[in-house]
Amino acid sequence: MTIKEVSEKYNISQDTLRYYERAGMIPPVGRTVGGIRNYQESDTGWVEMAICMRSAGIPIEILIEYVKLCQE
Repeated sequence: MTIKEVSEKYNISQDTLRYYERAGMIPPVGRTVGGIRNYQESDTGWVEMAICMRSAGIPIEILIEYVKLCQE
């Protein structure tokens, strides 16, 4: 899925998705040969989790640490 498709699916801005990735709130998203983000099912799962955790009031710092621990 493109960033536009993910943005529309979850009703969040493309800038928010870029921020989530840049800040480490979701793992890095794969890219096409042309450098365009190519969200896979696993990536959208991370997006869903980030949205849910932020809605629950989890601080960004905790979310970033959680993602790091999960990737180890």
